[in-house]
Amino acid sequence: MAKPGNPSAGRGKKGPSKGSGGKNRRSLEGRGPTPKAEDRAWHPAGKRKAAQERFAAAGGRSRPAQRPASGAQNRGGRAKQSDDTETVTGRNSVLEALRARIPATAMYIAQRVEMDDRVKEMLSIATHREIPVLEVTRPELDRMAGFDGVHQGVALKVPPYAYAHPQDLLERASETGELPLLVALDGVTDPRNLGAIIRSTAAFGGQGLIIPQRRSAGVNSAAWKTSAGAAARIPVAIAPNLTNTLKEFKKQGVFVLGLDGHGDVSLPALELADRPVVIVVGSEGKGLSRLVTETCDQIVSIPISASTESLNAGIAASVALYQVATLRAVRE
Repeated sequence: MAKPGNPSAGRGKKGPSKGSGGKNRRSLEGRGPTPKAEDRAWHPAGKRKAAQERFAAAGGRSRPAQRPASGAQNRGGRAKQSDDTETVTGRNSVLEALRARIPATAMYIAQRVEMDDRVKEMLSIATHREIPVLEVTRPELDRMAGFDGVHQGVALKVPPYAYAHPQDLLERASETGELPLLVALDGVTDPRNLGAIIRSTAAFGGQGLIIPQRRSAGVNSAAWKTSAGAAARIPVAIAPNLTNTLKEFKKQGVFVLGLDGHGDVSLPALELADRPVVIVVGSEGKGLSRLVTETCDQIVSIPISASTESLNAGIAASVALYQVATLRAVRE
């Protein structure tokens, strides 16, 4: 018999023989029935349900609310600017920049350049605005355009790009009465992809783009060139924190659609096209980041041939923008 006060009293080699306090009994009871998919916030069905409830709570409105008065977003998103000027090259890009009254400091034209209607209009605008026009050699323009730059005999010196604030894009759509269609880039670092997406956004009726302050391409000369001048018409905004910006948009009735090859919704079956949306495009290598993916209302995939691994970020954005524009036109 064990002695009184012996801590090993009533204890065998394999632990206590009694006195578990009901712990084992509670563990056998389980956690109850498994919640339905639509009641799990992290599940795609749960996200769809939350999006539908948010849309219904907003009264089915097609325009987001005005800028929140809390000032949660910092308007300091212009930090990507530098003190250096940019060189815009190519006839379409230079002409669009001049038409948009970008405050250019000088225009360069190649010696014995072929004079077409675009060049004549450039010279007319530059002369009217008293922008210095300098005739230079083609090798000098080649140097200004940089590696693999195509200048077509003209170049324009412009100040650093003036970025917008994300809320400016929503307000722009609200003022014009347009249904918001925005694009956000998550980790796209190639300025040519940025330029191509700017051009596609303009082509399919979008109001602007949002890029994160870090790990993202900026609007430089390569983006200007690839956009074929659309960068003069379509604003690009900087978000200090892309995830927080998307969450703020969701509070204002905007639905966030992420593009991914393994999405839970196929692009042709998209049902949110007739509502305010922002399409999020990830990098070609890593795709969407985890936090951005969790913020999206839906992850959308583009059906492609099995022989093709993935789409270029610029092409994927163009396909998604075209599909949204097409579905909106059909449902009007």
